[in-house]
Amino acid sequence: MTVTLDEGRLAGLASSFSGTLLRPTDDGYEAARRVHNGLVDRHPALIARCLSAQDAAAALGFARDNGLPVSVRGGGHNIAGRAVIDDGVMIDLATMKVVDVDPSAQTVRAGGGVVWSEFNAATAEHGLATTGGLVSTTGIAGLTLGGGLGWLMPKYGLAADNLLSVELVSASGEILHVTEEDHPDLFWALRGGGGNFGVATTFEYRLHPLTEVVAGLVVHPFDAARDFLRFFRDYTAGPLSDDLMVLGALVHAPDGSGAKLVGSVVCHTGSKDAAEKELEPLLGFGSPAVTQVGPMPYPVANTLLDEGYPRGALNYWKSGFLAGLDDAAIDTIVEQFSTTPSTMSAIGIEHFHGAVTRVGVTDTAVPHREPGHNMFITSVWMDPEATDANIAWTREAIAAIRPHLADRRWMNYLGDDDADDEIRSAYGPNFERLAEVKRRYDPDNVFRSNHNIEPANA
Repeated sequence: MTVTLDEGRLAGLASSFSGTLLRPTDDGYEAARRVHNGLVDRHPALIARCLSAQDAAAALGFARDNGLPVSVRGGGHNIAGRAVIDDGVMIDLATMKVVDVDPSAQTVRAGGGVVWSEFNAATAEHGLATTGGLVSTTGIAGLTLGGGLGWLMPKYGLAADNLLSVELVSASGEILHVTEEDHPDLFWALRGGGGNFGVATTFEYRLHPLTEVVAGLVVHPFDAARDFLRFFRDYTAGPLSDDLMVLGALVHAPDGSGAKLVGSVVCHTGSKDAAEKELEPLLGFGSPAVTQVGPMPYPVANTLLDEGYPRGALNYWKSGFLAGLDDAAIDTIVEQFSTTPSTMSAIGIEHFHGAVTRVGVTDTAVPHREPGHNMFITSVWMDPEATDANIAWTREAIAAIRPHLADRRWMNYLGDDDADDEIRSAYGPNFERLAEVKRRYDPDNVFRSNHNIEPANA
């Protein structure tokens, strides 16, 4: 369908809009409509590239007056691609890049278009950091609104746990300053409830002193996969300190050979001596093919996985918390990975422990606070002709692994085709309260181009 925009209303929007308005025939439109996942191919009727909350409110008003649906783009990294909508208005925050650090208060305010590499660079100038994503090209907005797991979560909790305030454009177009004291129900919902409640244009976070970490990877040949993952299970059973984040992974060699590997990626926030002592069993296990672990600046550690997820690659993901990492689950995961058609695909197993697990299930919208393992299948490929084969493999793999999964899902890993029950699994006991907050702040479900929580019945 081709949408014809009202020229008079569009001129009215342009007269007060400080950013850039892009229509399909405009230069820059094609680049602006593209997000990180190359599988997403949608065409908004208008892209409103905002520079302020006022711009976002104006674009939202234009969409409302023209009866058009809206979507919101922050960093554009979300795998489902819900940031882009066909025949509607995409409120694009990608150019909102201000990062303002207050080193004395150990806080930072950052625009909705900032990605973690930019955020980390600014805070590192002051020897400070907070939990960001596992991949530095991820946007702060979507990651935080979805909870925000990352390398520092055992030490400092989720990104959402470090959130202090949000500048939010509500469905009615009002610009709200949302904190624990002002609009506390909405603040609760924004810490994990996704993009369901408005356009989050600015985020304020608590920061922590951190400069250098001990980080890197250790990998083994694939024929050691079962033994290594059994060791990984026992090692993560602990006790582990809050300083250590550890991720198990089935991956391919980065040299393009297609060789399958098994291993672990680590990030330790303690002293070099403490890190060496705690990592000794992991680094000393078996006969690793490669061990690259050592001191590095935290911003560098946050880039360790970046090359595996290049912008524009085709992505299709599935995930779920494991009910337990027993031998049967390990055997199934290894067996499924052995048949992947792409040499870019991986299966990761994130370990949850420490600060992230000491927050109450209902204290934020994120209910996943128990120690354990979250498994994700990231199918990544470049050739569009290989799409059907890669999607089919991913679906078959998750179906085989599903008997070993708990009824819990991480919201930011949900794909474009996950059903409503998957969304409920992402919110668990918090779903009904989220639906009530949605009714109060977005009763008409204006913000529905997301993993949607429909408003509760009045």
